[in-house]
Amino acid sequence: MPAGGRPGASGPAAYGAGESEGTGGRRAGGLRAALSGLTTRGRAFLAAGAAATACAYVLGQPDLLRVGLLLMALPLVCVAVLHRTRYQVAGTRRLSPARVPAGAEARVHLRVDNVSRLPTGLLMLQDRVPYVLGPRPRFVLDRVESGGRREVSYRVRSDLRGRYPLGPLQLRLTDPFGMCELTRSFSASDTLTVVPRTEPLPPVRPGGESAGFGDGRQRSLALAGEDDMIPRGYRYGDDLRRVHWRSTARHGELMVRREEQPRRARCTVLLDTRAAAYAGAGPDSAFEWAVSGAASVLAHMLERGFTVRLLTDTGASVPGDGGDGFSGAAQESADSMGLLMDMLAVVGHSRDTDLSPAYDALRGGFEGLLVAFFGDLDEEQASVAARTRARGGTAVAFLLDSGEWAPGPGSPGGAGAPAGDAGRRARQLREAGWSVVRVPPGQALPGLWRQAAEADTGPYAREGGATGPYGPGGDASGPYGSGGGAAAGGAAAGERAATGGPAGLFGGRS
Repeated sequence: MPAGGRPGASGPAAYGAGESEGTGGRRAGGLRAALSGLTTRGRAFLAAGAAATACAYVLGQPDLLRVGLLLMALPLVCVAVLHRTRYQVAGTRRLSPARVPAGAEARVHLRVDNVSRLPTGLLMLQDRVPYVLGPRPRFVLDRVESGGRREVSYRVRSDLRGRYPLGPLQLRLTDPFGMCELTRSFSASDTLTVVPRTEPLPPVRPGGESAGFGDGRQRSLALAGEDDMIPRGYRYGDDLRRVHWRSTARHGELMVRREEQPRRARCTVLLDTRAAAYAGAGPDSAFEWAVSGAASVLAHMLERGFTVRLLTDTGASVPGDGGDGFSGAAQESADSMGLLMDMLAVVGHSRDTDLSPAYDALRGGFEGLLVAFFGDLDEEQASVAARTRARGGTAVAFLLDSGEWAPGPGSPGGAGAPAGDAGRRARQLREAGWSVVRVPPGQALPGLWRQAAEADTGPYAREGGATGPYGPGGDASGPYGSGGGAAAGGAAAGERAATGGPAGLFGGRS
């Protein structure tokens, strides 16, 4: 099974009337269901036979009577044969992969096993899929021998995020004359998760990372003074050279020095989901760009070993992150990213109009880097966002103006908004210490990510230069290759003056 695949199977099921052997009432109900499966051809034969029989009775034509009875008997015999047919068939579905980015294709593999002693007749196989994934797939299967199997596959694709059910799988059984069709369904179904698209970001040095630790980790020293420290009790196997004799004399038992403890740098991604902050809909809307940008930043930070946290304007975070975020450790990164992507796949607009819940969630001082994706901000919400930065340390904000993305009288930032309103909100955030980047329609995030680094005035922004590991020349040999900053030219001129304050995105320490 390919990675990411997930089987959905049902046990052996009887196909035909759909009823197992039982009481007479159950068989009668199954016979009525079989009669309801008459096709247009079968119903036409019954009507023609009934008409011929009536005419033969009125006209006294025995030959016409025999023809009418034959026409009525043929569909009824086909119904009886299908009603008595019992095929033991097992179906299996497998997705490859079960989680796919928007705009990419996934393949669905179907397998039908005949587990009965009798071969099957002609079968029509169809799977239920939402219309957004494409047309409903149908396959015609020839005679399946006893113990045999048939495998088919089809592709699905969606430009919209979400969780889409697949199934249940249906088999349609028909007679050789096409008089009757019976459809039976398996009980198992699967879910295809369409997650936001992510873009590889250039490996610039974020402000939540301490100097000298490229893997996103910091050192937490145990020193409480120049020559004192926080000791712990001696444990079997500890090196005797780590015994701290002064603390041993004070406590009356062997005490050892604590070593430096690695502490991972942290990053919080704040996603503004307020419906009033965005205009337009569809895969090219401002809100979908913000969701995709949040996913890209989360993936980038996890790959670099950061502990990441996803937060929305409602104050909600991903269930299971423990309040401290998801670790970027190698053994946990894939699972953590899966949980984050699952939440972003279904995130939608909130009815809230206030960013205060997010401010309250960050009030505890979640240290490290804060990356926010904001829609339209009025003066009050810009003030709340500015105070959020004061609680979190270094911060960068990507501003999406609805007046640019979906201009018009009906948009929040359209004809009814002042011309320079978005610019004033950006200056208001910069004055509070944010590094602000305004996002024009269609701009790629990698270019804006590098633009934020170039706009920063912190000491890290001046390290390395063109030949340093995080400088402009580092893209070609970096983990994401070259081209990350190629898209920066369109919007860089208007926002290159954003300094980000004294503790900007690439200059502060957590």
